[in-house]
This record gives sequence, C-alpha cells and structure tokens, in this order.
Amino acid sequence: MSSYNLTHLAQLEHEAIFVMREVAAQFERPALLFSGGKDSIVMVRLAQKAFAPAKFPFPLVHIDTGHNFPETIAFRDQLVKATGGRLVVRSVEDSIKSGRCVEEKGPNPSRNALQTITLLDAIAELQYDACLGGARRDEEKARAKERFFSHRDEFGQWDPKNQRPELWNLFNGRKHHGEHFRVFPLSNWTEMDVWQYIAREKLDIPTIYFSHDRQVVNRNGVLLGVTPFITVMPGETPQTKRVRFRTVGDATCTGAVESDASTLAEIIQEVASARVTERGARADDKRSETAMEDRKKAGYF
Repeated sequence: MSSYNLTHLAQLEHEAIFVMREVAAQFERPALLFSGGKDSIVMVRLAQKAFAPAKFPFPLVHIDTGHNFPETIAFRDQLVKATGGRLVVRSVEDSIKSGRCVEEKGPNPSRNALQTITLLDAIAELQYDACLGGARRDEEKARAKERFFSHRDEFGQWDPKNQRPELWNLFNGRKHHGEHFRVFPLSNWTEMDVWQYIAREKLDIPTIYFSHDRQVVNRNGVLLGVTPFITVMPGETPQTKRVRFRTVGDATCTGAVESDASTLAEIIQEVASARVTERGARADDKRSETAMEDRKKAGYF
C-alpha cells in the first residue's frame, strides 16, 4: 500500500515498527526501557505488532526510583502479566545503599537524575547494546536534538554535536566495545499522536492520567501530589483539587494539572487546546535552562 494512502498515525506506526525491526536486526542484546507511562505503553504495543505472532524479543527494563505513584507500579505489573513480557527492575535505592550515588539533601530530594547511574550500571551488568526509549522530539528542546539511533560512548555519554546522519531510513548501529545506543522509535510523534494512537488501539493506561481528586501543594507553580516522598514546607497548605497527570515520573518532581478530563476523548480535546507542553509541569526541568540536556549528556534516558 502506498504511504500516500495511509493516515498520519499509520505512517508513524510503520516508521516506528521499521525502527524496532532494525534494532532487532542490528543488535544482539536490545532492551525496551519501560516506565509504565503512556509513551512506553505505546512502545509495547508497537513491539507486539512488529514481531507478531512471536513475542517481542526485548526485556522490559524499569529503572525504579522508589518514588513512584502506586497507580503506575500496579499498572506496570498488570501490563507485563497481560503481554507475557519479561520485566527487569533495577532500583535507585540499591544504587544509593551500595554507594554508587548519593541521595539529594533538603526537604524534597528527587531521585530523577540518580536514575542515570542505575541505568548505566544495568546496561553494563546485563550487557545491553541498545535501549529503546519512548522519548519524543516534541517533549523538550534537548529531546529535539536526538536522532532515531542515538550513539552513547563507553561512559554512556551523549554528544549532541557528534551524531550520525540518518538519510533514506538508513541507520548506522556500528559501535566499539563498551558503547551502546539509545533508540527512539517515537521521535516524530507528538503528545497528540500518542493519545490518538492509544484511543485507536483501545489501550489501557494508568488511572493517574484521568481526572481525579488528589491532595496537592503548589510549589513554584507546580502542583505536586502529597505523597510520603515530599515534605510539605512551611507556608504550604495541601489542598484537594481535581487533577490529572500528563506525564508520569518521579512523584517528587512530576506535577499535576487541574483537569476534568475523565475519558480519552476529553484528554485529546484538552491536549489540543493546551498551550504548555506536557513537561511544563516537571519540576526537574525547571532547575536550569539546560537541565534536560545536562542530564542526557551524562547518560540520562
């Protein structure tokens, strides 16, 4: 079928499936990074389609901060069971206990950046040579610099000025010993594309994405859910608000948005009228103008 007869979602799906099959062809020990969020849920569905009727050949690797929303972990386990996938979990808590990284100080320590050490240790331990991720170029300006095949050196570092050309859907996965690749099949997708695909495929998602009542505090313009992982500061008053989450991550830095969207159709309508990106509610991205790029250069997702 000519690509001219395909819907834009079908074209994005075909492109992502092609990239996944390239990974399976070029690498010996690939893995799929899985957080339980909407993008990684779409990645699992694409992997199922790419390798059907066989099971997808990637383990699902979750780098667990220990500061997760319980809805996300419950959904993760449910999806793994439903798909028959193999889940590999590595814990930031274990990295801290072993002295590989140090917990942040202060009343609201985030483990988001600490995931980098745990991820790189997991890649070295399990000898993964490619890690598929659900990052998209529309998420954040540093993400926009990524290629589909993102080369990482022997220290897991990313150099945005030294990337390989990707012409005519040709991907160069050659690497030296100790190096690896991060691969982003959803690079050309937008947040709207992800939600429309979830609706089209009738995919289950964590309830945290839908509108619900939750106690939150407003910290520097970010609505943080009141969890055991944050300290309510003097002058902050927890309030119960009708909210949902546009992105899922470490509970210490992932903000909610006020919303009444309780169905996929309502979420899609809300995203269509949004004037702030989904990562606009991520406190970790507000630490500096280059917060994401600095983390990525060090080996972040």
